[in-house]
Amino acid sequence: MSSMLLMERLHRAGLGDVAAVEPVSGGLAALAGIATRRDAPPVFVKAFAEAPDDDVFAAEAEGLAALRELGGVATPDVILADRELLVLSVLRPRPEGAAFWERFAHALARLHLGTTHKRFGWPRDNWLGRRRQVNTWAEDGFAFFAQHRLLRWLGEPRVDTALGPADRAALERLCDRLPELLPDRPACLTHGDLWAQNVLATPDGRPALIDPAVSYMWAEVDLAHVWTTAPPPEAQRCFDVYAELTSLDAGWRDRMPIIQLRQHLAVVAQFDDDWGAAGLIRATLAPFRVRG
Repeated sequence: MSSMLLMERLHRAGLGDVAAVEPVSGGLAALAGIATRRDAPPVFVKAFAEAPDDDVFAAEAEGLAALRELGGVATPDVILADRELLVLSVLRPRPEGAAFWERFAHALARLHLGTTHKRFGWPRDNWLGRRRQVNTWAEDGFAFFAQHRLLRWLGEPRVDTALGPADRAALERLCDRLPELLPDRPACLTHGDLWAQNVLATPDGRPALIDPAVSYMWAEVDLAHVWTTAPPPEAQRCFDVYAELTSLDAGWRDRMPIIQLRQHLAVVAQFDDDWGAAGLIRATLAPFRVRG
C-alpha cells in the first residue's frame, strides 16, 4: 500500500521514469522508500498518507540546507520538495566501528561551535514528526525551552492521558527551576531530532544527517537525543571526543534526562506505543512532585 502511494505521488510530481518503490523502515511518522528509476540513479522518497500541513517538506528541505550550508554537515541532496512528498539522493547505512562515530563527534562539534547565535528560535516554524515545532524568537533560552519545547506538549490528548495532574504540575515546577538545573549556554544551530536512526553516511563514508527539525537552541538538545536513543557500544567514543572538543563539564550526563524530556513528550504525543517514554518522563519528574 505504501509503495503504491509513493509511486503515484512520484509520477504525479513528474518523475515518470520510476519503475518500482521498495519500502524502507526506520522512520516513525512518515512513509518512505527507495525508488528505482529507468533513466537516473535511485532516489529516496518520503510522504505522509495525510500531510499535517502544506509546508512540512519545504521546512525539512530548508533544515537540510541549513545544516549543510551553515553547519558544514553532510546531508542528502534535495531533488524535490512539495506539499505531497520529499525526494532526496540516497545515502548509505552508517558503517560499524568507533572510527565512524569519532568522525561524527567532530562533525557535530563543528556544527555546534561554528553556528552560535544571539537568540533562540528559527525564522519559521517547522515540524517534529507530525507536530508543528514553534520557533518564535526569544532572548532567554530557559524560557524558550520551557514554553516551546516542554510545556507546549501539555494539552495534547495522549500526553494528558499518560500524565496525571501531579505529573503536569511537576513539569511546570521543573520549568520554573530550569535556570538552577541547567547551565546558561548560548544558542547554536541544532538538528533537533538527532536520534541514532537519523545518522547515516555518504557514499564515501562521511557522517550524514537526515530528518531535521532545526532551530537555534542549546547544543545539548542534540547530544541528549543521541545519548538516550540506544546508540551502539562503539558510539561511546563519540561522546568522549565531543566532550573534549566542546569543553563539556563533567556533569553533562546528569543533565541528559531533563533535556530529553522534550523528545519523550513528543513521542507520547504522537504514538500509541511510546516505547517507555511516559515512564521515563514520570521518573524524571519525580523529584519535582509535591509530597502529600
